[in-house]
Amino acid sequence: MEQSGGLEERLQSLHEEIREWPGLEHLHRIAVATYDPRGERVRTFIHSNVGPRPLEPLSGRLCDYPLLQAVAGTGRPLIDNAIMSAPGSAGPGGRLLKHGFRSRCVSRIHWQGDLYGFLFLNSRKEGFFTEPIVSALLPYRRIIGVLVASEMTSTRAMLAAVHTALEVSHYRDEETGAHLNRMSRYAQLVAATIAPTHGLSDEFIEYVLQYAPLHDVGKVAVPDSILLKPGKLSPDEFEVMKTHVTKGLDIINAMIHDHGLGALPHAAILRNVVGCHHEAFDGSGYPNGLSGVAIPLEARIVAVADVFDALTSERPYKGAWTNEAAAAFLREQAGRKFDPDCVAALLADMSAVEAIQQQFRDIPSGLFVAGR
Repeated sequence: MEQSGGLEERLQSLHEEIREWPGLEHLHRIAVATYDPRGERVRTFIHSNVGPRPLEPLSGRLCDYPLLQAVAGTGRPLIDNAIMSAPGSAGPGGRLLKHGFRSRCVSRIHWQGDLYGFLFLNSRKEGFFTEPIVSALLPYRRIIGVLVASEMTSTRAMLAAVHTALEVSHYRDEETGAHLNRMSRYAQLVAATIAPTHGLSDEFIEYVLQYAPLHDVGKVAVPDSILLKPGKLSPDEFEVMKTHVTKGLDIINAMIHDHGLGALPHAAILRNVVGCHHEAFDGSGYPNGLSGVAIPLEARIVAVADVFDALTSERPYKGAWTNEAAAAFLREQAGRKFDPDCVAALLADMSAVEAIQQQFRDIPSGLFVAGR
């Protein structure tokens, strides 16, 4: 395992506690999917299961899930004590049936007027969610809702604070637009692909996605004459450019302090992404010359995602590389600049890479030098 505990561990402990109560021992699965209002997307965030994980992570637009749309709109939980589905259905009902689940309760996580996600309770016992059971579970549903909303509120506050800082500094170009959308989703793709072999949770993957766009926040402190230079940097200019890593850490720490975000979830992931994404697998990177697995996994993931997008994007000083040329470069540098596992993970599904590129195309806006 290359990650620390978090909300998922608390959910698992709570699940164990719930099942100790008479009558509640048949609650076999609890899962939470978050809602991201920026893209109206729903993603599995944390889960706890009795036995092996039965379902693949949920990921898609809210409009793709009419059942969740109805729960979000009405605020009323969906209780289904005899799950049915069309034969061969690939929908949630069919997948639940395939793994032996017979009852489900789906409710929204809603706090102070905002939708934060959905809570899924499942049982392999048909007719499990009777009125007494639903009443007994209500306090736990509220606890889980408060935990999730509290955690996501801190994350949203940090992202909003950084966005404001970028806007105030006139940092408006690819680094706040399509580049960040693409590279963060490449990072998510890599993390999800290596999750089974590295013991990564959906919670870890979610925070890699959320925090990846902040990797270069320190560039707001780099002079425009260097940041926006269309040609190659001089050695002295490159030394100044390299300071964006430590300045980025200073900015993140100041925001956590100034905005009262001391409880920011997985702040270590954020600090590692900002502070270590220019470290190299062979130890030749900066600022600390870390190598191999001494480089935090989240930073190794972001490094591959960031460079791949920088290579395949048009910049004032270069044309866009083809995906094939960029892939060849990453393979050549695997084990040198980049973690070989992360490189292999990104290149394993080029159709997914191309889908991300289609969804988040560049709109010419300004000048930015990525990958430095």
